[in-house]
Amino acid sequence: MAVDHRAETVVVAETNAGERLDRTLAVAIADLSRSRLKALILGGEVTIGGRTVRDPGHRVNAGDTVTVVLPPPEPATPAGEAIPLDILFEDEELIVIDKPRGMVVHPAAGKTTGTLVNALIAHCGESLSGIGGVRRPGIVHRLDKDTTGVMVVAKTDRAHAKLAAQFADHGRTGPLERGYLAFVWGVPDRPRGTIDQPIDRHPHARDKMAVRAGGREAITHWEVLERYAGVDGKPVASLLACRLETGRTHQIRVHLAHAGHPLIGDSVYGPGFRTKVARLAPEAAAAVEALGRQALHAYLLAIEHPVTGQSLEFRLELPGDLARLRTYLGAQIAQGPKPVRKGHVKSRT
Repeated sequence: MAVDHRAETVVVAETNAGERLDRTLAVAIADLSRSRLKALILGGEVTIGGRTVRDPGHRVNAGDTVTVVLPPPEPATPAGEAIPLDILFEDEELIVIDKPRGMVVHPAAGKTTGTLVNALIAHCGESLSGIGGVRRPGIVHRLDKDTTGVMVVAKTDRAHAKLAAQFADHGRTGPLERGYLAFVWGVPDRPRGTIDQPIDRHPHARDKMAVRAGGREAITHWEVLERYAGVDGKPVASLLACRLETGRTHQIRVHLAHAGHPLIGDSVYGPGFRTKVARLAPEAAAAVEALGRQALHAYLLAIEHPVTGQSLEFRLELPGDLARLRTYLGAQIAQGPKPVRKGHVKSRT
């Protein structure tokens, strides 16, 4: 393969004869995703023997000389904004952050500024290599606006493609691991378990999700870390460690509410449990009322670096509001808890 600054040239090997054009190029040019290559083909930027080919499904022949012209990335959209970021790790391929409460990940209707994407465009600048032909960060997973914790974002096309594959696999065969700490109402009747219930759009509220037959597969593993008693001495709340085997919208919130243990502070999926605040000691009740969000924190993310192959693990302590909640709830612990491990960031070998 001969490469210059504006184009890449691939000579089709005998073993690739008869393959689709987009598949052949995706294997030969690892720095570009298949979707990006497809867009280049459709845009007339790919030639075979000097002849433009606009069909991604075109079957190549052995010895074909395929040239891919790479236009310079378009300016970033939306505009970058100088929003402070708590960066846990960064190199030329990816960036890992501690997302604060109240920050929307991606611009959408009604929210086009102040998002994580706006902040990353400003922070990364020219280091963004042009994912999909536009200078923008590659979002491979999301946290809800008011969920805090660790997130990884791709800075290059190749990192985006490989990280997306890890998240699509959900850690079933690869190194990906996602862990959350969830404060919930009530105490499960066993120490650990799995919720395997499909999730789809709520039939009557389009901004909500729900457990529904025929929905997308959704699996959440959980374990009780701490149990908390109310002023009457009876269990009223608990702290769960949750591990995702799939990544559906609002998955933990929907699954735990379906199981009868909605997240403390979740006004969307647990409004009927607000009366339980009356069972808490005054300090704990005040901590709940002050939350203004669901008590959910992404404390663990383990990935394989998309380029170096190094195993990376990131752990975060509870943020201030949830740490206070835990302190006041823990003043009256119903049963002996497991301690929550302190946060750290490390490289796994």
